[in-house]
Amino acid sequence: MQNDFEPKIIAFCCNWCSYAGADLAGVSRLQYPTNIRVIRVMCSNMVHPSLVIDALTKGIDGVIMCGCHIGDCHYIEGNKSAEKRANAITLMLEDFGIEGERFRLEWISASEAPKFAQVMREVVDIIKKLGPSSYS
Repeated sequence: MQNDFEPKIIAFCCNWCSYAGADLAGVSRLQYPTNIRVIRVMCSNMVHPSLVIDALTKGIDGVIMCGCHIGDCHYIEGNKSAEKRANAITLMLEDFGIEGERFRLEWISASEAPKFAQVMREVVDIIKKLGPSSYS
């Protein structure tokens, strides 16, 4: 039954900004769905396209990649490289017949806990509307 669908979503978060934003959201007791599984990476650029494609073809319903705002990357231009990878991932999803809405790139700083929670709610809502992945 579609109404009972609870998506499984992975959030790859850079250590320096978005993971800290997620942590602050938790400490601040900001509510966001429990569908999100946060995986900390040192930089958003460390999220290889194969990680995203593997997740989406092996039962995960959505993936979000979060990093530092452009110009604030602790690895100088890691987030610019991540943005290029995200564009490549979007093209790869099309080749796999996976809806592009199942993947998202977002810049979230360490101080943006409310933004983190809001983005996670948005992602869950989008994936719920799409329904289960055809690979689930």
